[in-house]
Amino acid sequence: MLLVPLLLGVAATRPSPWHAILAGAALCAYLASASAQAWARARRSPAYRAPIAVYGGLISVLGIALVVVFPVLLLAVLVVGPAALVVLRGARPGTRRDLANSLAQVTQALVLVPAAAVVSGAFEAGPVVTATAIAAGYLVGTVLVVRSVLRERGNAAFAGLSIGFHAVLVVLTIVLLPPAYALLAAALTLRAAALPVLQRRLAGGPRPLRPVHVGIVEIVASLAVVAVAFLAPP
Repeated sequence: MLLVPLLLGVAATRPSPWHAILAGAALCAYLASASAQAWARARRSPAYRAPIAVYGGLISVLGIALVVVFPVLLLAVLVVGPAALVVLRGARPGTRRDLANSLAQVTQALVLVPAAAVVSGAFEAGPVVTATAIAAGYLVGTVLVVRSVLRERGNAAFAGLSIGFHAVLVVLTIVLLPPAYALLAAALTLRAAALPVLQRRLAGGPRPLRPVHVGIVEIVASLAVVAVAFLAPP
């Protein structure tokens, strides 16, 4: 989830050594968040304090370096902060990880698109907004697809929501973006429709659809999105 928006930000601008620092900070933030959620779900177990401290310290070092050179990155707190509260609230013991929690994580990841553009030194509002919209469409669609075959498996209405969302993306890409994105959106729509069907057909058999299989499909989809973004920059 982190690499796609960051790479789309690079595709919309140009590569920079600062992208490695930004990637490191994003990875540490993700690991710190995962550790904090595990700490909350384990009823504040001391076992998670060390990882939180380590990743938090690394974020401080990398974050300070980024903010000193690019002070405008402080604006990211306005988005990341409220989203983090939603994520951590969903980590309380006995709380089901709902759709709002997943979308809050998507919101946090999307900040990497403009952040990557800022640190590139080639920020242009138009391409960055477009790249952010592409990342948002893909990541929200991914959340819907994955939930349709995991947490919401067997829920025809939710699968329909996922397919409908992707169908809207197809229309929008046809109207607003180069043809390559329309083909990509169509392929992502087919995957959104095929996975629930495949899951039903394989259920109860010797080789059911497992999370690892869904993960492989999403890795391929992510690579396709990034490839199109670099071949036809937004």
